[in-house]
Amino acid sequence: MLKEFKCMLTEKNRTSLPKVLFAAAECAPLSKTGGLADVVGSLPKTLRSLGVDTRIITPYHRCIKERFADRVEHLFYFYVDLGWRHQYCGIEKMDLDGVPVYLIDSEYYYGDRIYRGGEAEGEQYAFFCRAVLDAMPNLGFIPDIVHCNDWHASMIPMLGRTQYPGCLQEKVKYLLSIHNIAYQGKFWFGLVQDLLGVESRFYTPEYMELYGCADFLKGGCVFADRISTVSPTYAEEIKMPYYAEGLEGLLNARSAELSGILNGIDTRNIHPMKDPLLPAHFTAANLHGKAKCKAALQKKLGLEERADVPVLAMVTRMTEQKGFELIITMLDDIMDYENVQFVLLGTGDYRYERFMREQEEKYKGRLVAYIGYNEELAHLIYAGSDFFLMPSRFEPCGLSQMMAMRYGCLPIVRETGGLKDSVQPYNQFTGEGTGFSFTNFDAWDMRAAVHYALSCYQDKDRMNLLIRNAMAQDFSFERSAKEYIRLYCSMLDALPEKKHTKGSRQPN
Repeated sequence: MLKEFKCMLTEKNRTSLPKVLFAAAECAPLSKTGGLADVVGSLPKTLRSLGVDTRIITPYHRCIKERFADRVEHLFYFYVDLGWRHQYCGIEKMDLDGVPVYLIDSEYYYGDRIYRGGEAEGEQYAFFCRAVLDAMPNLGFIPDIVHCNDWHASMIPMLGRTQYPGCLQEKVKYLLSIHNIAYQGKFWFGLVQDLLGVESRFYTPEYMELYGCADFLKGGCVFADRISTVSPTYAEEIKMPYYAEGLEGLLNARSAELSGILNGIDTRNIHPMKDPLLPAHFTAANLHGKAKCKAALQKKLGLEERADVPVLAMVTRMTEQKGFELIITMLDDIMDYENVQFVLLGTGDYRYERFMREQEEKYKGRLVAYIGYNEELAHLIYAGSDFFLMPSRFEPCGLSQMMAMRYGCLPIVRETGGLKDSVQPYNQFTGEGTGFSFTNFDAWDMRAAVHYALSCYQDKDRMNLLIRNAMAQDFSFERSAKEYIRLYCSMLDALPEKKHTKGSRQPN
């Protein structure tokens, strides 16, 4: 692996791999609300193992102080100007599994929730973007590339390119990763202008204006050197109006600089032979432990303990994005006409939660809806279920289908985003495939895919072949990291682009 990248360096007359600074609102296990944190916590670690000097910069949230304060070293402090505000900013440092992490300390902005919502959240992450840029020259680490993640860090490229003429912040390369384009950071321009000193000439459709709002993500997409997202199919989808949330024109214009790299999972901890949360362990060659996990799951949830009845599961946020309109439409038909047990773990919109509670009463003993989240139960569901349903309206990447396959639970997915890229539909003629899929966001199409999957259950040879196929897939972050290294190197090898017009702000 390292030899492969050394050859790449020799070809391009470089002596080392790029140095990369990850900028993100959250980072597992320090702070986490969703999948972004898992990526930021795992990908830099894997990149470092492949020889890339990768570091992370993230807010010093209250939840980090409560758990990790004794591991943190103070480096320096300065003051950040946001309009009339003159706010303290401390730079702390800690080690996370060998990865240096810089923490942006501000009790005013990060002493409460990770995301405050509304304009308060806009101010939180305007401060973060400015603080990252002003701290960069003093970190003792000069990155070649700043890898910005989602809208919370997306003003870093715009500010760096327009307000720091001749400085490090202008000269570095910027990669912006879109994890979910539905979240863009939209605010009224007066607020953004006040906080960050953005000139009025940038409040146009050419730059950051979108539907009468100043759009942080759009500003980042305009000024970043490259744009990436979390699966190849999602990179194509977000060039279409249905998925792009208004950014399709810009992303089509920048399609040559847009790429999709499928996320990974932590395969060291998500491992059917090592998982301490499972009552039994198993491999693709010996599935006896999986049968024990299924019996344990049925017993724990009060389902009838029957090996001959397939368990269909969901571990999910209960939202429209996750396809719950299709579930509402078809669950009765599935439960009435299929010999199946149904298990759900998750929380979300109240109407979906209420619907699932009603279904649990209606199909008592065959259907269980656990409204909430329980890590141990989630692992047992992945290991003990036979099929995993993900009928998403859109899914930038998705991790649950990868975890399900890792535990030999066959996914049934809609062909969108990362679900299409990670699940190969079963071909009964060749024996190829790792799960089942349907194309249209349609209740009857989902129903047909579920019926086909369940009909395969009684053929044990076919099921065992599919399980072996699924468990053999490589969803490690090493696969993703190799692609990111190639992207980073291509950014440094690219010819300089036409420079954007600069403002007059001088750095602190």
